[in-house]
Amino acid sequence: MSTSPMQMSEARRFQQLRGHLSYLKLNDAAEALNRVLDQARTERISLTAALERLLEIEVEATEARRLAARLRFACLPEPWTLNDFDFAAQPGVDEKLIRDLATLRFLDDASNVLLVGPPGVGKTMLAVALARAAVEAGNRVYFTTAAELAAKCHKAALEGRWKTCMNFFAGPKLVIDELGYLPLPEDGASALFQVINQRYLKSSTILTTNVGIADWAGAFGDATVAAAMLDRLLHRAAVAGIDGPSYRLRGHQNQAEALRAGVNARVS
Repeated sequence: MSTSPMQMSEARRFQQLRGHLSYLKLNDAAEALNRVLDQARTERISLTAALERLLEIEVEATEARRLAARLRFACLPEPWTLNDFDFAAQPGVDEKLIRDLATLRFLDDASNVLLVGPPGVGKTMLAVALARAAVEAGNRVYFTTAAELAAKCHKAALEGRWKTCMNFFAGPKLVIDELGYLPLPEDGASALFQVINQRYLKSSTILTTNVGIADWAGAFGDATVAAAMLDRLLHRAAVAGIDGPSYRLRGHQNQAEALRAGVNARVS
């Protein structure tokens, strides 16, 4: 079956167009080109509409890749969002404050967030949820525990990489989890202060701790460092004190009750 010059021209034009898209590294648009052209013919949409649809595919794919990269960098321990938090189960949480923080307005003026309360009340879950919202909004975020941060700073000092380490912790929005859960090494409080100090008024920090603000001096063993750190953290900050039942234990209790109910149902 012979091919007309017009058909040959169109086939060549299609391959050239696909080649142009690939050359420009618009690979998702290149892959979708044939499908979009078929839709344009079937639905009789305009050239402008077809081109917009093609580029929309590329934009969405690019955004998905960038989000995936930001999530990998963030090192969040769980994929929690605010929708996963059961406010009814934790009456100690100021829901209005948390939902206001979830608008991420606190990032605009480099304000901090301190989540204070005993173990198990949901501090880490809320910190991760806020961090996840920040990542999805296009921000670079990094999650670490206080113990991990202190260990990385200590190792960097020994290896002569202190400035590089400080530059790393100065960049992204930072989540410091579990401050006070484990004793910091001798130089840990000093390293933590230097991280907080260089971020002061420049970038937001979300911090979770089981140590009440009034007890920081005793917890860190150096009243001067503790006072200086609090001064910088609290200058522009939202403090959410959580004093309620253990969110984590409630989940275990619900699982145990469901298991018992299942066993009883099979026995009966």
